[in-house]
Amino acid sequence: MVAANLIIKRANTGAASQLRELSVSTFLETFGPPVNKQEDMDSYIADQMSMEQLCAELADNENLFFLAYYQDQLIGYAKMRAKITPTELSQYHAIEIERLYVIKEYQSKKAGATLMNHCLAYATQQGYDMVWLGVWEHNQKALKFYKDFGFELFGSHPFVLGDDVQTDVLMRKAIG
Repeated sequence: MVAANLIIKRANTGAASQLRELSVSTFLETFGPPVNKQEDMDSYIADQMSMEQLCAELADNENLFFLAYYQDQLIGYAKMRAKITPTELSQYHAIEIERLYVIKEYQSKKAGATLMNHCLAYATQQGYDMVWLGVWEHNQKALKFYKDFGFELFGSHPFVLGDDVQTDVLMRKAIG
């Protein structure tokens, strides 16, 4: 069983290259053509997933990256950040799950659920009382996944992918 044998580690700047490769491949696997135009994907990846950007995110103490390994292979990751809180959640001590990606072949093996449980446990241990995230309004698989974990809709915001302005719905879950 994959989930029972996952090893989750916190990433540091030494993992940047491996993390970038996984970030790009899982993003393309999830959102690439025909779902989105290749030019928009290329623009977003160059801007948001460059080595420079990723190293800056890894070095920022407000960001946490958790890497999921199965038999020494990096198969997924989650990024949490505490620096941005929507105004609707200003009364809470909230943390965002900004990214949660798993290689497609491991998605049905509970690797994503294991990563999510790790993020929720971390947030609880650190004293947060709310976890939130944004998810593309057309990503039905992810919306169902988050709803199954008890996340509820509370708003939306724009997400810019290249030249395409899309809508991410915002979801939250009270914890603690």
